[in-house]
Parts: sequence; structure tokens; C-alpha cells
Amino acid sequence: MSPAQAVLSARANVNSSFRLAPITPANIETAIAVKVRPDQERFVSPVVKSLAEAYVHRGVAWPRLIFDGDRPVGFLMAFLDIDWDGKGVDFRSGLWRLNVMPETHGRGVGRFAVESVAAEVRRRGDTQMYVTWEPGEGGPEGFYRKLGFQLTGEQIGGQAGRGYWGSQAHELPY
Repeated sequence: MSPAQAVLSARANVNSSFRLAPITPANIETAIAVKVRPDQERFVSPVVKSLAEAYVHRGVAWPRLIFDGDRPVGFLMAFLDIDWDGKGVDFRSGLWRLNVMPETHGRGVGRFAVESVAAEVRRRGDTQMYVTWEPGEGGPEGFYRKLGFQLTGEQIGGQAGRGYWGSQAHELPY
């Protein structure tokens, strides 16, 4: 079974009460309060930095709170149709940041986030999704590789891990 097929077969295990919410004046403090485990802080920027980047990258940043019912459990920020190399030729979409509350690890929040970004990427007509991560021992690379992302060898903006989702045909698995 390929990693992408494994993700598809495991989809039923994802908590169906998870939902995304855009960042608004009413929930911005809730978003800023999303923290990761101390040992993960070196791998992902705090939500407040992501929100500042979303402000200056308004056309491409897609920040969202992740809720389990009414309880915040994480934050994600996608990049949608970003000019990858600044030359106006290579536009890409994918997961830029993922912050998961420590008490919710292992409950499917990360998988839900990846699936949600994949759904938005597909809704916009793309068939390929990228993810960025900071490499290192204890980092998120293993999680993304289990979901089918593969290293591309690219390095942009200090986040050295780059991967794409799917097969060699660059198709999203769902």
C-alpha cells in the first residue's frame, strides 16, 4: 500500500467533529493562544508570526483555526497560488504552518489539517500540494512522510524541508 493509499484508508479515523474557522476579530486571541509543545517550538513559528505573515501576504496566505467542536485544538496556514520563485512562472499551493495543541497530539488534528488544505487546493483547481517544515531530530518530517510527502531537495526561506504530496504524477490522493 502506498503512503497516499494509507492516508485514504485511515481517513475514517479522523475525528469528524474537527472544523476550520477563518481568523476574525472575535477569535484572534484564541488563535494567538494556540501553542505547541516546548520541544516543538524550534520547528514551527508561533501563531502570532503566522498572522503577521498572513497580513503581508494577503493574496496567498490562508490562516485557519482548527476546532474540535467549540474547543481550539490547532492552527494552520496554507499558501495558495504563491509565486514560488518570484518570476511569475511557478505558482504553488500547500501547507505553510501547522501548530497543534500538545494535549491533542495523536487524535488526528494534523491529518485533518493536511486533508483540509488538500481539499482547498483541489477546490481551486490544483492537483499538487506542497508542505514546508523545519528539519531536525524530533521534527515533523516523519509525520509528513507517512502522509505521502516526498522530499524535493528545495530550500526556501529557512524552512529546509520541502515535499510534495502524491504520486510522481503529482496528483492529490483525494
